[in-house]
Amino acid sequence: MSENQNPQPSHDVTPHGGDGTLAQADRFADPGVPEHHPRLADSDPRAAKRNERLIALLFVVSAIGTVGSLVAYFAVRPDGTTEGVRLSTLLLGVGMAVSLLGIGIAAVHWAKTLMSNKEYIEERHSSSSSAEVRETVATQFQDGYKDSGIARRPVLLGSVGLALALFPLSIAVPLVSSVGGDWNVSKFRHTLWQKGTRLAYDPSGRLIKAADLTVGSVAHVIPDVPAEERESHHWITEKAKAVVLLVRLDPRDLKRDHREGASHDGIVAYSKICTHVGCPVALYEQQTHHLLCPCHQSTFDIADGAKVVFGPAKRPLPQLPITVDDEGYLVAEDDFNEPIGPSYWERLK
Repeated sequence: MSENQNPQPSHDVTPHGGDGTLAQADRFADPGVPEHHPRLADSDPRAAKRNERLIALLFVVSAIGTVGSLVAYFAVRPDGTTEGVRLSTLLLGVGMAVSLLGIGIAAVHWAKTLMSNKEYIEERHSSSSSAEVRETVATQFQDGYKDSGIARRPVLLGSVGLALALFPLSIAVPLVSSVGGDWNVSKFRHTLWQKGTRLAYDPSGRLIKAADLTVGSVAHVIPDVPAEERESHHWITEKAKAVVLLVRLDPRDLKRDHREGASHDGIVAYSKICTHVGCPVALYEQQTHHLLCPCHQSTFDIADGAKVVFGPAKRPLPQLPITVDDEGYLVAEDDFNEPIGPSYWERLK
């Protein structure tokens, strides 16, 4: 067999002990620290200056992004339409993205081009916090400060200070300005549902007849409103509270309603908003009649008043009372008789 076909191991091993174990005869040589290759900025002051100007420019771009996000927040307010909300959110997001990217890219470029790139070896030592260790750490911090070159680069110092000082405003100003906003929690006690409101498929808006549903059918339901209202910001906000899951059971499987007499011929309608933390409850298991919340696995039995059978939720889902009108369409008999969603401080139950 040739040499290439039978390569030898990189180190020899010899038997050791009577149990047949092997001991390493020699150890791998310490490869040491790779040869240091200086960067262009290390040897050419002009290259270092160019990198310094580029980094400073990136920090200034970050500051401009922060100012832009603040201008967008105050100048481009949501006007109640979907397009207005999207535009405001887009401009805020772009401004904050520019601000964060400017800081991040500048920091990375600074570290790769101007800070020291020499390799250092630090031997293992005990982790006791002796005075000597503390002095060593302090010295290393001072050396790092010197290596960063910030002391002799006032332009970088000023630009990074500007970017870091302004960026928190893009988060703090919207938060502070929202203090004193709408804290009227009573609005959670009521939704768009009222007596006579027809049930419609979400998102098409097509009306639902009881005859359209077979046993086991599941439908995601919203209140019927004129088509021109479905693009308004008010409608989107109210729709989030009024979403309903409609299921048709065999009337013989229906043990009870959460609200007495709220179902129609085995058809039940429950709020899709979990009573734990408000996630959408929409995973229905036909054989057990269980409705699962995918966030924390709260499980509700819709054949038994949507009572909680598993998980952290503490209350059944609110039930929407339904019936049919003269044309056979499913309609609400009233709003939910209790607030939808998770608990809040003024909720009675």
